[in-house]
Amino acid sequence: MKTKAIHFVLMSMSVLLAQRAAAQEPRWTVNVGGGFTNPVRGIESRLDRGWNFSAGAGPRFTRNLSLVGEFNYNELDLSRAALTALSMPDGNTRVWSITANPRVNFNPDGILDFYLIGGGGVYRRTVEFTQPTVTTITVFDPWWGIVYPAAVPANQILASYSTTRGGLNIGGGITVRLGHTGMKLYGEARYHHMFTPGVATTYLPVTFGLQW
Repeated sequence: MKTKAIHFVLMSMSVLLAQRAAAQEPRWTVNVGGGFTNPVRGIESRLDRGWNFSAGAGPRFTRNLSLVGEFNYNELDLSRAALTALSMPDGNTRVWSITANPRVNFNPDGILDFYLIGGGGVYRRTVEFTQPTVTTITVFDPWWGIVYPAAVPANQILASYSTTRGGLNIGGGITVRLGHTGMKLYGEARYHHMFTPGVATTYLPVTFGLQW
């Protein structure tokens, strides 16, 4: 009896340890989303509100700690005041970044969770000055069975300037679990600081999407 009891205890402990080890194995986290982007900290007069897209993936070391490698893209139009000062008809700014970001979740197993995220990486900014123009394209009309030229509106690039620098980001978000699927809806705001010469490029993307 004692031997059977010892065997039972040892087997139970082995199962519990195996389950714990399996629960601690790294898993992957993935996110994809989009939203709007606000210029902040002194460049509000130069840029209008724009839009953003982000996608990321990385290992989850524990239930609370992950490392997310992320691609983030933002596009904002130049403000009318900035264009007037530069005597340009139109223009926009595009910033993309590739960053590594530790993320800490405070209630990962709950329906509602809050997390903090931040990190750094490589940022590239392109500023383009454009003017409206008209270009001619070839159109095929299947009803008439003819090919004919058509004029469509387009943008002519007058000048383009690009720079690549390091940058940092920090922010937080909220997730809502979608049933038992493992997927979550998330909303996030994160401050980005790109170390561009002269004046830093600073912006705040607000992003909504899916996370799992």
